[in-house]
Amino acid sequence: MQEAPYDFEAGAILLFNKPLTWTSFDLVKKTKFALKIKKIGHAGTLDPLATGLLIMCTGKFTKRIEEIQAQEKEYTGKFIIGHTTPSFDLETEVDSTSPTDHLTEEMLQEAAASFLGEIDQTPPIYSAVKVNGERAYNIARRGGEAEIKSKRITIKAFDLTAIEGNQVSFRVVCSKGTYIRSLARDFGLKLGCGAYLSELVRTRIGEYRVEDAMSLDQLQELREKQLGPA
Repeated sequence: MQEAPYDFEAGAILLFNKPLTWTSFDLVKKTKFALKIKKIGHAGTLDPLATGLLIMCTGKFTKRIEEIQAQEKEYTGKFIIGHTTPSFDLETEVDSTSPTDHLTEEMLQEAAASFLGEIDQTPPIYSAVKVNGERAYNIARRGGEAEIKSKRITIKAFDLTAIEGNQVSFRVVCSKGTYIRSLARDFGLKLGCGAYLSELVRTRIGEYRVEDAMSLDQLQELREKQLGPA
């Protein structure tokens, strides 16, 4: 964590390492309370089951949220192949199983390479995408169905960094609007056996890196150093 002087009220860009199970709004709310400021927002949602870089903007820097959101993203994580879930991750239970013994590393690498470049991707129904004014995840959680339009995205890198049984570790560099859960689903479809996302860490947004991020406790310590106890 880089300890720089911040003027939280006037404006600052804060890098956080979001904890597992927290929503992005949880972190916004807790940061707002810790800093006792009014104007704050985040530059790019992370799912509760993902960890890693979440950028917070305060004061005048909230005007830069769209600019930061538009930048290239980098993720690492794991897929489980041979199984699927309705949410494409661990939020829901496994609903189908298929054999994977016939798959070779070459077949997995070829499948990953097929996603490079500009592709059409359909967001998960368990997502914050709005369908007729309602969040898709609300429709999904009550057992409903919704037609979600695909979006044009760019996958700049899709590296399989380790393959252990049916666990596939990966690194992805992608454009704004990419759902790694949807990439898991589509990767599984390409292999013919299904897949879901079991781990996800956002490591970079543009030039901002998770290595330079802080925890909420570290932010509180930093604030007290600069301004004294709240």
